[in-house]
Amino acid sequence: MDDGLQDHTEDHGLFGRPLFDDPAARALSRVGVVDVGSNSVRMVVFDGAARSPAYFFNEKVMAGLGAGFAETGRLNPEGRVRALAALKRFRRLAEGMGAMPLTVVATAAVREASDGPEFRAEVQRETGLKMWVVDGREEARLSAQGVLLGWPGAYGLVCDIGGSSMELAQIFDGQVGKRVSSGLGPLRLQGVKGGKKGIKTEIATTLDRLVEEMGVDNKRLFLVGGSWRAIARIDMARRNYPLIVQHEYRMTIKGISETIQFIEDNTVADLRAMTGIGESRMALVPLAAMVLKQLVRRFKPRDIAISSYGIREGMLFEQMPKMLRDRDPLIEACRFAEQKDARMPGFGRALFQFIQPLFKGDDARRQRIVRAACLLHDVSWRAHPDYRHEACFDNATRANLGALTHPERVFLGLSLLHRYKNSRSGSRFEPMIDLLSEKEAAQAEVLGRAMRFGAMFSAEKPGSLGELRWFPKKKVLELWLNDHAFDLFGEVAQSRFLSLVSALGAESQVKRQRGGNKPAPDVA
Repeated sequence: MDDGLQDHTEDHGLFGRPLFDDPAARALSRVGVVDVGSNSVRMVVFDGAARSPAYFFNEKVMAGLGAGFAETGRLNPEGRVRALAALKRFRRLAEGMGAMPLTVVATAAVREASDGPEFRAEVQRETGLKMWVVDGREEARLSAQGVLLGWPGAYGLVCDIGGSSMELAQIFDGQVGKRVSSGLGPLRLQGVKGGKKGIKTEIATTLDRLVEEMGVDNKRLFLVGGSWRAIARIDMARRNYPLIVQHEYRMTIKGISETIQFIEDNTVADLRAMTGIGESRMALVPLAAMVLKQLVRRFKPRDIAISSYGIREGMLFEQMPKMLRDRDPLIEACRFAEQKDARMPGFGRALFQFIQPLFKGDDARRQRIVRAACLLHDVSWRAHPDYRHEACFDNATRANLGALTHPERVFLGLSLLHRYKNSRSGSRFEPMIDLLSEKEAAQAEVLGRAMRFGAMFSAEKPGSLGELRWFPKKKVLELWLNDHAFDLFGEVAQSRFLSLVSALGAESQVKRQRGGNKPAPDVA
């Protein structure tokens, strides 16, 4: 995965120049998109660093445009009224937010309904918004691009389920490959005759065609769409899963089978009370579960991931130049957070360079988490000192960050917790920390204590005062100080340094760099 480190500059070294300093990126800083689907109408306004945007505004109306389509071939009359009212509101809101013009895309219900052209004309007449109707293959492409927004190096099969259709698309090397659309949306399946048996036959027949067109050699499956997210939320509740973030949540074929049985064994009311899923969404879950059960059996993926990014994010991705697409969304989001909230923006890069000798043997994935932690190490400084460590953990584990697995979220959060507090015993976060192995938790603690020492050692760049040298086989950590650093290496700094040494299970040596004229303090 490209983490945005190729474009090195003298000023920014390993990190490259932050994209939000570039006018081309800032031009995308507030973008409004509307997705007019068969079940919902949603507007999202993206704001912030262009490669990893924040959700400035996010609202949906469960209009149900596609309800009853299988019987009538027309848009639902009540759904039309609700969708038009939502679009009028969205237009006014976008004007107030400076997010015009809105990009409005309609999918299966509007493109297939006999009165779809009439509805498009009504929307343009009443709101001034032009609605772009995309075909199934284009819908698949946009959804796949949404996945690539969050996972630049993603590969596998993207499956996006809407109310009236289900799309598949292959992704590899940052590109979208083969794609196909089908009628396996739960709203459409409601109109299939023959009861449950007839629906199962329709699903099986359609999946036979999809397998023939797409193949079964896709080892990773990305699930996009509200019905898949609802099933994932039920899976989380069944497992008593400690994280609430759905993006990058992983499921297995066996786990999906158990959750589908769990759905069948519980009433809709009980499932809603357990998960908070809305009534209209929950009504579609049993049919979506029937599709998912056969989908994973046919395609046999090794890895199944939930993506919160889909067609709306794909529309944003569509507007990005390749320079932005190729950057690491995690690092860009952390850079933006540091620029906005840290006491000394830019210090994170210097902190990473100072503590990097401790992690030089780590692979690229771990190195990027270390970079992200250094960028975020100070963004929660305004929190009350007694709760700052908790604010850091919450920020990392709940923030809208892409390209980050759940264990990586917890690792990042734990390292930031230890940036402000040595001990985590008795923490309310212990169930989440259990997602890490003991070794990973210990590594996160080392990172946190390293940041704790490096960040408070001096207000200057710590690398200008000395350097760390780590000898893992000998278990020796050396701190080399120059002349200017001796007065700064006082009692508190020594304590923080020894805390790091303890986390490493090492011995310490403090040495004088050449040109020094004072003995180093004895802290070994």
